[in-house]
Amino acid sequence: MDGRTKHQQQGRKDWSMTGSVVGTPDNTAVRTALWRALHTLVDEPPHVLEDVLGARLAQDDDGWRERGDMVPGDSRGKRATIVGRARLTEELVAQAASRGVDQYVILGAGLDTYAQRHPDAGSTMTVFEIDQPETQGWKRNRLIELGYDIPDWLRLVPVDFEANDDWWDRLQAAGFDASRPAVVSWLGVTMYLTEQATAATLKRVASLPAGSSLILTFFRHLEDLAPEDVQIRRASREGARRAGTPFIGFYTPAQIIELARQAGFADAEHVSAADLTDRYFAGRTDGLRPYSGEEALIATV
Repeated sequence: MDGRTKHQQQGRKDWSMTGSVVGTPDNTAVRTALWRALHTLVDEPPHVLEDVLGARLAQDDDGWRERGDMVPGDSRGKRATIVGRARLTEELVAQAASRGVDQYVILGAGLDTYAQRHPDAGSTMTVFEIDQPETQGWKRNRLIELGYDIPDWLRLVPVDFEANDDWWDRLQAAGFDASRPAVVSWLGVTMYLTEQATAATLKRVASLPAGSSLILTFFRHLEDLAPEDVQIRRASREGARRAGTPFIGFYTPAQIIELARQAGFADAEHVSAADLTDRYFAGRTDGLRPYSGEEALIATV
């Protein structure tokens, strides 16, 4: 995922009125950014997503390729999922923009680089990135260090979930208009949340006007995974447990679709790992394909 909108976060906060932050971005946000870059650097073209900027944001040196979680062979399925879900999301945003939707909300934005890779997006879209204050402040500083402006159409919205900040209120205070349609992405988060918390966010987004859409990812149950992906899940589950951020939210496609419909969405479509493979990885000679443990839902109002 690109960041976690949840209570369990690592790093020390010192958010001041000037926006300065002591701390580092969430570990998962960093790993996601590095996997996106690794795809561009080690996998055969054509690339599903071209994004090396995340690595520049996350690391100020060349040592990140030596990380244990960046071993190309071991991270293939996970990085394929990361770039596949990002490609799917950005295509959804482009489709929404073509219909006149001019607000894009990234829940748990982490080190997302959509705004930097699409500098012309501001002509049609206001982008709202929501994440914890320490990650947001750190990212703002890194963008400035790397020579990137923070244009008016890019709104970095810090929300302190540990202090029970209301992300919806913070979003509207940043200029979001809840009376107009929007496209919302929520990637790599629901596995850390209770069903009640996920349902509450779904209801908030479903309250937006017709023409709005949401893309989220969810974890399948262990028994539903492809045999070759079971060990990947077990290893990541243990890592999450050690970090104090255990996986607690698991769904079948039917369950997540029903949750979206109960929240008020008019339609909900499951996008499986096999669907992502057919869309973006078909015909590859390197065998790169998404991991079966994390899949997507696209819901429309």
